[in-house]
Amino acid sequence: MRETSPARDTHFGFRSVPLDDKQRLVDDVFHKVARRYDLMNDLMSAGLHRAWKNALVTAVDPPHGIRPFALIDIAGGTGDIAFRVVAQGGAGTRATVIDVNEEMLEVGRERAALEGFAETVSFIEGNAEELPIAEKSHDAATIAFGIRNVPRIDRALAEAFRVLKPGGRFLCLEFSTVDVPGLDAIYDFYSFNVIPRIGGIVAGDSDAYRYLVESIRRFPKPETCRP
Repeated sequence: MRETSPARDTHFGFRSVPLDDKQRLVDDVFHKVARRYDLMNDLMSAGLHRAWKNALVTAVDPPHGIRPFALIDIAGGTGDIAFRVVAQGGAGTRATVIDVNEEMLEVGRERAALEGFAETVSFIEGNAEELPIAEKSHDAATIAFGIRNVPRIDRALAEAFRVLKPGGRFLCLEFSTVDVPGLDAIYDFYSFNVIPRIGGIVAGDSDAYRYLVESIRRFPKPETCRP
């Protein structure tokens, strides 16, 4: 059992909130957008998230034969990454999706049944900071568009590496800011003015989409993450 951290604040979008409150607030956002999650990613990336996910699956590189290969997709909700990896791999490829949000998992289970992945992809409710998975049990761990929503990122990373087999790989896909002069201003305008309005129209909740935009801006830029 983990010790309780001293009370301190963290960010929830542009707001400062108590660290222990962030998970509840994030859960509420994804409860609201679960049924339109893929549409949300289309809006936030202009559809490019599909190509980015394909690149992630290529990097995972599951074997094409019968050799067993186990993937854990953290914060994988609707199963998109897991389905792609299993489809790319051979008969021995299996995936486990972990997500703290039951509404997201339910969407994933429904998709798995409809798309023929019910036997190869499993869904488990669990927190990225304390994975309900045995150590050294998986060949690859992925997290796509989820790490920025984790309250304690260091714990989530430690857990991902705990469940990896020796030689296993961790791959993270995340949104970032645009660093092309001119295009950055256009993307900022689109993000803060257009995406929340569209979210209000298609999902009936502009605040959830506003948080997701703000959370991208608060996530560390790639250059600050390098050693």
